[in-house]
Amino acid sequence: MGKRKTQRKNTALLDSDDDSSSISSSSTMRSDRLSVSGTEEVEVNKDSLLDEAVDALYEKRGSTREKALASIIEAFNSNLQHQFVEKKFATLLHQCLNSIKKGSSKEISLASHVIGVLALTVGPGDNAREILEESVTPISQASKSGSESSKIASLLECLAIITFVGGIDPEETEKSMQIMWQLVHPKLGSNVVTVKPSAVVITAVVSAWSFLLTTMDGWRLSPKLWQESIAYLSTLLDKDDRSVRIAAGEALAVIFEMGSLEKFAGETKGPNNGSVSEGNKSKEGFSHIQGLRGKILNQVRGLSVEAGGKGSAKKDLNNQRNLFKDVLEFLEDGYCPETSLKIGGDSLQTSTWSQLIQLNFLRHFLGGGFTKHMQENEFLQDVFGFTPKRRNLLGSEHISNSQKRMYKSPNSVISKARTQMLNKQRMQSKDRNIGHFAVNVGEDDS
Repeated sequence: MGKRKTQRKNTALLDSDDDSSSISSSSTMRSDRLSVSGTEEVEVNKDSLLDEAVDALYEKRGSTREKALASIIEAFNSNLQHQFVEKKFATLLHQCLNSIKKGSSKEISLASHVIGVLALTVGPGDNAREILEESVTPISQASKSGSESSKIASLLECLAIITFVGGIDPEETEKSMQIMWQLVHPKLGSNVVTVKPSAVVITAVVSAWSFLLTTMDGWRLSPKLWQESIAYLSTLLDKDDRSVRIAAGEALAVIFEMGSLEKFAGETKGPNNGSVSEGNKSKEGFSHIQGLRGKILNQVRGLSVEAGGKGSAKKDLNNQRNLFKDVLEFLEDGYCPETSLKIGGDSLQTSTWSQLIQLNFLRHFLGGGFTKHMQENEFLQDVFGFTPKRRNLLGSEHISNSQKRMYKSPNSVISKARTQMLNKQRMQSKDRNIGHFAVNVGEDDS
C-alpha cells in the first residue's frame, strides 16, 4: 500500500470539555496529592455505589433497573472497574442478560451497552469468552423481536463488541456477522413476513458487520457471500439516507482493502475442468464482477462530488464527500487515508481502512469513556499499537495496593488479556493479505 506524496492528514481532536481528554487535567493533578488511604477510601465508596446499582437490577420496577444500568455505564466510562469486575462479573453479566430477555426497549439498550463495556474492560480471556457464549442467543432473539430501531442498533453494537473481544475462532465471528446480515437479508420461508428495516437498522447492521470484517481473513469467506454482500452494499450507495450511504462506503473500502473483490473475480475466472456449461458460468460470473466493480467506482465518484439533494445536513454532506473522496483515491491509486486522533497529550494514528473503521466504531460505542479507555485500557492500546506517555503507575503515589498487584501480576486480568490479544492477532495475521488491492482504472469497467 503506497503513501501519498503529499499527505492529507486528518487530525481529529476530542472535545475540549471532555473531563478525561487530557492526562494532565486538574482533577488528575489534584488526585496526585491524595494519600493512599484517601484514594482507597474513594475507591471503596465508588465500589459501594456500584454494588447498590447491581443490587437495583433485581428490582421489579423497570425504571429502577434502567436508572441502575445508566449509573453503571457512567461508572465504567469514568474508570476501568477491574477490581469491581473481579468480584461481580458473573452477577452483572447475568442480570444484564435478564434485562435483555425481559426488559423494555430502553432497558435492553442500556443492558446491551453495559455488556459491551464489560467485555472491553475484562479484555480477551475466559470472561470474554463467557460473555460471548452466554450472550449471542439472547441478543439474536431480542434483535428479531419488535421493531424499535434504537434497541436493535444497541444490540448489534453489543454483539460486535463482544465478538471482537471474545471471539477466537473465525467461525464465531462469521456466526455473529450472519446474525447481523439476516436482519437485512432474512431467510424467507412460506410463512415468514418480512418487515422492511429502517435506515437506522441498516446503518447499524452494516457498521457492525464492517467492524467485525476488519478482524477476518477475507480469503476464508465464500465467493457467494462476497457476491451477495458487495451487490447489496452497492444498492445502498443509491439510498436516500446519507448515514446508510456512508456506512456502505466504509464497508466496501474494507472489502477492497482485503482484496476480496479481486479474489472473487479471480475465482470466477478460474479453471472450469473442461465443462462447457461450467466455463460459461465462470465467464458470466467474471463479467458480472467486472461490471459491479465499474458500477461501484462510478457511484463512489458521484458521491464524492455530490451537490446535495439527498439528505439535508451540511455536516453530513461534507462527511460523505470526504469519505468518498478517500474511497475514490484508494480505488484509483491504492492510497489509504491517514488519520491522527489527539488523546490527551498523545496522538493515535491510523493508516489503513480497517484501523479507521475500528477506531470510529469504538469511539462511537464508548462515547465519553473513549479517552479514559484509550489511556488505561491495555487491550485497546494493543489493538491500535497506542502507547500513551503516562506516569509510571507503579511509582505513582495515589495508586492503591490492589491496583499495584493488578498491574504487576502476570496472572492479572490485564496481563492475560494482553497475552491473548497478541496471540489472536498473530493467528489472524498468518494468512491475511491486506492492503494490496486497488482497482485498475485502465481496465474495462463494463
